[in-house]
Amino acid sequence: MTEKTEKKCVLALGFFDGVHLGHAALLRRTVRRAEELGCESAVMTFDSHPDTLVFGQAVPLINSAPDRAWLIRHYFGIDRVEFFHFTRETMRLPWNVFLDTIRRELGCVHFVVGYDFRFGWKGEGTTERLQSYCAENGLGCDVVDRVELDGVTVSSTYIRTLLFEGDMERVERFMGHPHILTDTVRQGHHLGRRLGAPTVNMGFAPGVLVPRHGVYAARIATLDGRRYDAVTNIGVRPTVDTGAVVTVESHLLDFDGNLYGRTLILSFLSHLRDEQQFSSLEELSAQIAADGERARKILEGRP
Repeated sequence: MTEKTEKKCVLALGFFDGVHLGHAALLRRTVRRAEELGCESAVMTFDSHPDTLVFGQAVPLINSAPDRAWLIRHYFGIDRVEFFHFTRETMRLPWNVFLDTIRRELGCVHFVVGYDFRFGWKGEGTTERLQSYCAENGLGCDVVDRVELDGVTVSSTYIRTLLFEGDMERVERFMGHPHILTDTVRQGHHLGRRLGAPTVNMGFAPGVLVPRHGVYAARIATLDGRRYDAVTNIGVRPTVDTGAVVTVESHLLDFDGNLYGRTLILSFLSHLRDEQQFSSLEELSAQIAADGERARKILEGRP
């Protein structure tokens, strides 16, 4: 986290993986309370998923920490996103000491949490204890109820299942925005250019969930706001490679230029087909062209 601040804030607590519709309810409440109280809106989250350390089992993340922060700021206008480094010492903090620490360091005057939020050693911090703590210390507290869609509770766990299935339309419906990947364009094998479909190469950060392998209609944005329609392949390139390294290759439609070294935001919008092996590069080239035409039709009607 940052050093102790004199600025007061309304603080939302949670991990916010995927920044979905359930999180949106917390974040909008946080912004509204901050406006009412005349202070900053803030989010405190962790740099790694607590369950990875608590249960000794890695949790595949929907987004990297920087992407979580970007989504929170971009879609909800949160003033501050603070990351708490989760360690064994952090894990063992009693719930009230945890609250004392972040209250002192972040200048909290009001907390906003979800209905199922737990914190502190062995999860002994509950929403009921948080409300009592706030009442005793002259702080405000909102506990936001679950959000349901199509009879399903919106959760990061459910969205991970959708990503494994490649159902990007339903992912977007439950998150309220497309699934994104931000990365700096890397040097590739230049095969796409030889096939007449130059690509940009990106990758998922360690620990971030890789969606279902296949071809997607996508959009790519530069940090200065330029946007391009794209066809993106997630997979191991079975036609031209015998390895198992997962790559993310995007062919930008109607673009001819050089984006090496540029940071791009890739939005996955629709799964077109699974990855497959072709008998020749000519067959692969023809399929790339067909994927491009199908992607154009899907993307035409999207703002």
